Amino acid sequence: MSFDSLGLAPALLRALADYGYTTPTPIQSAAIPAALEGHDLLAAAQTGTGKTAAFALPLLQKLSTSGQTMTRRPRALILTPTRELAAQINENMRDYGKHMHVSATTIFGGVSMGPQINALRRGVDVVIATPGRLIDHMQQRTLDLSAVETLILDEADRMLDMGFLPALKRILQSVPKKRQTLLFSATFAPAIKALAMDFMHNPREISVSAPNTVTTLVSHQVHPVDASRKRDLLLHVLSQDSRRQSLVFSRTKHGADKLVTFLNASGLRSAAIHGNKSQNARTRALSDFKSGRVTVMVATDIAARGIDIEQLPIVINFDLPSVAEDYVHRIGRTGRAGMEGLALSLVSHDESGLLFDIRKLLKQDIAITPVAGFEPYAPLRVDAGAPRPKQGGGGQRQQARAPRQGKPAGAARPNGYAPQSRGDHAAGNQRRRSNHRPAAKA
Repeated sequence: MSFDSLGLAPALLRALADYGYTTPTPIQSAAIPAALEGHDLLAAAQTGTGKTAAFALPLLQKLSTSGQTMTRRPRALILTPTRELAAQINENMRDYGKHMHVSATTIFGGVSMGPQINALRRGVDVVIATPGRLIDHMQQRTLDLSAVETLILDEADRMLDMGFLPALKRILQSVPKKRQTLLFSATFAPAIKALAMDFMHNPREISVSAPNTVTTLVSHQVHPVDASRKRDLLLHVLSQDSRRQSLVFSRTKHGADKLVTFLNASGLRSAAIHGNKSQNARTRALSDFKSGRVTVMVATDIAARGIDIEQLPIVINFDLPSVAEDYVHRIGRTGRAGMEGLALSLVSHDESGLLFDIRKLLKQDIAITPVAGFEPYAPLRVDAGAPRPKQGGGGQRQQARAPRQGKPAGAARPNGYAPQSRGDHAAGNQRRRSNHRPAAKA
């Protein structure tokens, strides 16, 4: 099958050819014709499967062939969980629609609202937004959603995980009931199904892979190591090819900053990206990583959304994620576009239980290979009763560390902690009580 057979306009086919895209992915083959026919879609697709094009291409075709463009009331709204993903979608829209006259703008926090307001006043066809900042514009009446014809929710499961459900419901009440709605999610969890039943009209369900599956192009490997030597082992691994682009995951923002300081002092060009960084710093770090000016990006789970590099060869878990499903999202950054990738995890004894959860989720063993000179004091346990890090643990954990004077042990705030705000406009600061994940900034 080729893109020509999906019913796309010549201008879109020309843009796809310009970038060397000839064969659609399974999610694109299934979603594009249905979206072009005007159906609501409930689509399950993992990261790295080409889902952005699956909704962006039919949206661009619809906007370019019907009605007036660039009005002060946008005709399409795309909601995403993070700033980086919003920026990535905007970039993709610009690439796919370069032979069309369709305009898009991003709306997210961490930057001044002034330029966003000016863009909305000039007129725009598509708004790509995070829920929290979109609510801010709605409250200040700088955005009119009454003309939205197409609503797209990308990574809906992540938005629910981040506590955006109240904001999503409020936004849904502000867009016309007569519209096309496309919802993309990694899973069809009960909360996603309930959301779809509330605001979608007879959606067609599309699922191209089983939940929490990973591409066979990614190989998995574990290096066991004592927690106190993790940092040195990471440097050893990275130094084997200092020119290789590597994405490193830290469980905490503070841990990410400490790693970057250590790696830069060791001569490796690295940068951190997480929720405490300003938007300008996050944008600059991501740009430097994509261009190769920085070869090591240290990220937390939420901030890594939007890192889309087709030939990223390796993802390294400096800390294993507290929730096994996040392992799938992490390693989805490699093994993309038909390229092979490596998912490497540095696992200390107190993370053995997390490794057990990941192996159970993937339904496969992961090779455990010690590195000469970094063998741990005790082997990893791989049973259900294996130890797990304490809440808020992560980064460079030291064994038998004494608590600081003046602070009781365990007083540290968990990763992603944010004070609860009044009202629901800062929905990213709310928690889903079902799994008690820390809130994240968008």
